[in-house]
Amino acid sequence: MRSETALPAVPGVVGPGDVLATARSIAAQQEESGAIPWFSPTAGVPGHVDAWNHVEAAMALTVAGLSEPARRAYEWLRSVQRPDGSWPAKWVLGEVTEPGGESNHAAYVAVGVWHEWLMTGDAAFVRRMWPTVRRAIDFVLGLQTGRGEILWIRHEDGTAGDHALLTGCSSIYQSLRCAVALAEELGEPEPDWELAADQLGHVVAAHPEAFADKSRWSMDWYYPILSGPVRGEAARRRIAEGWDTFVVPGLGCRCVHDQPWVTAAESCELVMALDAAGLRDRAVELFRTMQHLRHEDGSYWTGWQFENRRHFPGDRSTYTAAAVVLAADTLAGASPGSRIFKEIAGRPLGPSAAADPTACGCALVQVP
Repeated sequence: MRSETALPAVPGVVGPGDVLATARSIAAQQEESGAIPWFSPTAGVPGHVDAWNHVEAAMALTVAGLSEPARRAYEWLRSVQRPDGSWPAKWVLGEVTEPGGESNHAAYVAVGVWHEWLMTGDAAFVRRMWPTVRRAIDFVLGLQTGRGEILWIRHEDGTAGDHALLTGCSSIYQSLRCAVALAEELGEPEPDWELAADQLGHVVAAHPEAFADKSRWSMDWYYPILSGPVRGEAARRRIAEGWDTFVVPGLGCRCVHDQPWVTAAESCELVMALDAAGLRDRAVELFRTMQHLRHEDGSYWTGWQFENRRHFPGDRSTYTAAAVVLAADTLAGASPGSRIFKEIAGRPLGPSAAADPTACGCALVQVP
């Protein structure tokens, strides 16, 4: 096991104690089972659980040194995985409310397990979680099309969804890179997973026609950068093209471009995307800007409706707190997991050449 690392701090913005308080706000909302809902019941309305945000919250707990609730979170996830490798899209108070299995939800367990390995060096944990990761990735790749994108869901009746999502596929790209690294670490290499990641990364970067139009959402703007398929000059151009559309000066990043609210989680994910694109000064400033959403107990309001001047939605969500902790760690470089949005197993995340240029139509056609 690796020794404990220092809590992250971003000078002039948040200190180690601030980060710990934010992580504790996540642990305080964890259910007895180990599941981490979006928020604990408020005014009689319970928050739901989904596997992606649950894993992100577990990662933040580990960064803050809250190892016991983090491990309970992973054990719960392992215990409720379905035989096909997926998880239901939503639970509420332990009951499945949306049974379909989303591909990016399933894939993200690989990011969480790789992060936990980086943070702790606990090989026994990795071996225990490996069958879970393998089943999840097999489920995900069962939804990959011939071109390379991955359909967003398999419905309860077994049929696949009819479209792919750019944000989801960007996240899956990072997940596949983590899964490949885990396989290599365990001496069970999966070259087909690597080829699938190559093709997916290429499609994300070069084939916008492969994805449903969700361009009103800021995540579709920055996620190809955050998760790796778009980097370098292409990333900086993408940031410049969307900046005035999605960033509100002095407040943060909008959730959608056509509504007057900024959200803390999107702001912090954009912070990490900016950092990955080499725009560190802008990342630090945006992290400073979004601190108006911090609550006195260390939690963060999910968003702020700046025309009505009220918090919207009116909750302090665990996934928001998790994004803050991970952004602080990314900027501080405090932990062994702080570079997980930049590199996997020492290999930089970045654009991929198509594994099969013919499948996506990129192969050159020789004209006689």
